[in-house]
Amino acid sequence: MRGYTQVYTGDGKGKTTAALGLALRAHGAGFSVYIAQFVKGQEYSEVKALRENLPGITLKQYGRGCFIYEKPTQKDIDLAQEGLTELRHLIASQRYDVVILDEIHIATHFGLISVDDVLGLMRDKPESVELILTGRKADPRVIAAADLVTEMKEIKHYYQKGVAARKGIES
Repeated sequence: MRGYTQVYTGDGKGKTTAALGLALRAHGAGFSVYIAQFVKGQEYSEVKALRENLPGITLKQYGRGCFIYEKPTQKDIDLAQEGLTELRHLIASQRYDVVILDEIHIATHFGLISVDDVLGLMRDKPESVELILTGRKADPRVIAAADLVTEMKEIKHYYQKGVAARKGIES
């Protein structure tokens, strides 16, 4: 089966959730799945659920926590670069049928990884690998190079009324 490159971007909620749904579907169909989470380093509910219930889906985080309101540190950059290096080899190996790069667009937006590096991953991926890229602020060049692009658009969100992220729903 031919693999494509999908982008989930935009300011609305649901990009990671959509990618996780695809991972679940792919796993159910017998595909091997690797999820690389950039920027994120916390123990989110999906991380716990995957590790405890779906060991056939591999998840690795290349972040130490959320720095969105601060400037990234050298440690943030080093972790993202480590992820990039590992992913180059992992994707080329064709060990996984589906590879999800969660929050990769945020990583490029904050300069942890270059857009050219992401375009290289897209260009060099074997034809059989399905590549999913998520996060706000997808670069126009990535959008142009992708096969499928979905923009999540926020119409209304309860956090605007002061509702914090709820465990099991947003975190």
